[in-house]
Amino acid sequence: MKHSILKSIIAGTFLLTGSATIVQASTKEAHMKTTGRTLQPIGHAVFCRQFKAECSVKSTNTKPVVLNRKLWKQMVDINYKVNMAVEPVTDLEYYKTEEYWAYPKKYGDCEDYALLKRYMLLQKGWPASALLITVVKQVSGDGHAVLTVRTDLGDFALDNLRMKIDTWDKTPYRYIKRQSVRDTGKWMDIRDNRRQIAQYLGS
Repeated sequence: MKHSILKSIIAGTFLLTGSATIVQASTKEAHMKTTGRTLQPIGHAVFCRQFKAECSVKSTNTKPVVLNRKLWKQMVDINYKVNMAVEPVTDLEYYKTEEYWAYPKKYGDCEDYALLKRYMLLQKGWPASALLITVVKQVSGDGHAVLTVRTDLGDFALDNLRMKIDTWDKTPYRYIKRQSVRDTGKWMDIRDNRRQIAQYLGS
């Protein structure tokens, strides 16, 4: 990874969006539930072969981050910076393959945005157990990826398709699986039984 490129993105000056006021979780479903181990996405498996150290982090303290205004501002700032700095392009268009996960330089797919946001928050001191790449399904049925951030106020979704940061249960996706909080190279199934998901997906 070209750390100089990432540093230039981090150091760049961007306008902030969003308020310093922390979004309060309004439902008991603000923390998602996982049900057990599942298969690692093929794109992440290939990514891990290239960046082994980032996919072998073991965490014993897996408590959610205690969110305050400073940390909320970091989330809002980084979500906005990456969404503005990276131009969306599919893996097929850019890499000539269906699935390729990478740190974006100028162009990237949804999982590339999530990887960069995760990296930048790690550089701010956030624990790996709180920063989980997550696979979801859109209303259209297409696959998508976001970064979910585990906090005491809920699991927040940082998404390249929207600037607003909400808890996962307030987003129009069906959540499929995410990285394990204990091991960055392992993945867990998500139990998504929200009532409103039926209207989101038209089922």
